[in-house]
Amino acid sequence: MASTVIAAAASSSMAATAIRTTRCSVLPYLPPRSSSSQSFPIKQVSLSASESRRFAPLQTRASSSEESSLDANEIFTDLKEKWDAVENKSTVIIYGGGAIVAVWLSSIIIGAINSVPLLPKIMELVGLGYTGWFVYRYLLFKSSRKELATDIEALKKKIAGTE
Repeated sequence: MASTVIAAAASSSMAATAIRTTRCSVLPYLPPRSSSSQSFPIKQVSLSASESRRFAPLQTRASSSEESSLDANEIFTDLKEKWDAVENKSTVIIYGGGAIVAVWLSSIIIGAINSVPLLPKIMELVGLGYTGWFVYRYLLFKSSRKELATDIEALKKKIAGTE
């Protein structure tokens, strides 16, 4: 009896293997790629005078690097002057390093949260709910927009230390 069960299990596994191999071996035939590269035809579009006037503000012209308003040497000298003006260079380096570590840790935490099956969708719903509340509370009415602007200005003054 036990040998019959083993033989049946072996024959069923061999049949499953045969089915799997026949499924994998039946692939559609693809013709070989031609050696010449085929390009798509480019269609020339001509605009009438009224259409060209309508799209005139959207046209962009390329300029040479000499006409650029930003100069790399000017940027580097400005950054060097600002760095020289800093009194506590070690504090700035520590805060910068801490910011880099914080970004790195937050990306790890977000990746871990993203791997949990339902949590990303729940977080999206929470974000949408908070966004809706924020729009209703601060952006929908004129008086609340003014309140938000005064709150932001007060925060700017508090951070800058002018308050």
